[in-house]
Amino acid sequence: MSRLIVVSNRVPVPEKGKAAPAGGLAVALQAALKERGGIWMGWSGKSSGDEETSELTTIVDGKITYALTDLTDRDVEEYYHGFANRVLWPTFHYRIDLADYGRREMSGYFRVNRFFAQRLAPMLEPDDIIWVQDYHLIPLANELRQMGVKNRIGFFLHIPLPPADVLLAMPVYDKIIEGLAQYDLVGFQTDYDLANFVGALVREGIGEALEDGYFKSHNRIFKTGAYPISIETAAFANYAKRAVNNAMVKKAATSIVGHDLVIGVDRLDYSKGLPQRLDAYERFILANPAYQGNVSYLQVTPKSRSEVPEYEAMQRQLAEQAGRVNGELGTVDWVPIRYMTRSVARPILAGLYRLAKVGLVTPMRDGMNLVAKEYVAAQDPEDPGVLILSRFAGAARELKSALLINPYDIEGVANAIARALSMPLEERKERWQKMMDHLLVHDVTEWCNNFMDDLTHVPQKGDHAALAT
Repeated sequence: MSRLIVVSNRVPVPEKGKAAPAGGLAVALQAALKERGGIWMGWSGKSSGDEETSELTTIVDGKITYALTDLTDRDVEEYYHGFANRVLWPTFHYRIDLADYGRREMSGYFRVNRFFAQRLAPMLEPDDIIWVQDYHLIPLANELRQMGVKNRIGFFLHIPLPPADVLLAMPVYDKIIEGLAQYDLVGFQTDYDLANFVGALVREGIGEALEDGYFKSHNRIFKTGAYPISIETAAFANYAKRAVNNAMVKKAATSIVGHDLVIGVDRLDYSKGLPQRLDAYERFILANPAYQGNVSYLQVTPKSRSEVPEYEAMQRQLAEQAGRVNGELGTVDWVPIRYMTRSVARPILAGLYRLAKVGLVTPMRDGMNLVAKEYVAAQDPEDPGVLILSRFAGAARELKSALLINPYDIEGVANAIARALSMPLEERKERWQKMMDHLLVHDVTEWCNNFMDDLTHVPQKGDHAALAT
């Protein structure tokens, strides 16, 4: 069996005495690496200041070698904070108004990808299979190809891909599309994202469609597909069941006795629609006075990219918004919104999901959103909660028994909260069962296996005669 080489921006390195990283992606990729043996390479998360790091730091854990590299301050600013998070992230989330393009940052993005390729190439063996993760590393295959690497290389985009009219607003859109065409297999979260890529590829004359998901571009033939990422469903359901006995979860349960709990869990980001969600909850409370004092909303939003001024401002805005609602509507014995910026351990989070009668997942745009799937998996089969889900999250393509909403429609979201809280048990159970049955089959292991199986069987150069004619 060929070795697997995973490349991602960050690498979840196991630490002695600590449990392995919990989470769908890390769990699935580590399982695949343990089966095949191989390397997981990426940025260490550390800066080397002004000096470029010459050697990789390697950590061997059984059949897996973790290969880490530091980046210079300049690299971090231009590649990571600059082009990846100020251009690609907003553009791919349909927010071209927030994209801040600069040629220096663009050059840094491609330079760091070349740097990664130069560090990776010497470690490769001829039959290794390479799987590159996410938007930070789109040009990596092209850099490896220019160095003569002929291995099978796959790429998976974890975030959305917008339609051509949005994508083409980015000054180097053609380099991004051409970069994706250098892979043997390009995977997207949903059929919508795949269709957007195909539309841009063909419309701009960068590639032509063949058959069965294959395309030709610059004398190369590659395959595309939709591979919706998921969670380790059964394991997460067990987390939630066991979490009932956790001291922190018990304390939370005691604090909401007599109240219904609504929960939202999101990383701090403008794509998550958090101000609109708080507005919708406030609208719900004002329109349904019977629920005043009888429902609590817990919003868990760990800080992210706190060194970026825009995110720090967003943090202040949300805290002020939650404080205003609590000040205007709260009473001595009732706080309408509990707003947390601390991280919560995943097993405890599973317990909180299970306590919540409503899960609010209302991003303005999301590649998948695994919180939606975790909420469903965590529910008590005898008394499940209701998932309210943005139709602009990739998860909405699968979890069709959720209450699907338009996050831009504040009143519509408020009405959905009221409907969810009053939904009869039989309807809740029926909706939940359909979603849970789907997630038990389509879990993260299936996602990983499907992608790896397709990548392993993609014809390589010289085997494309039938497709190319």
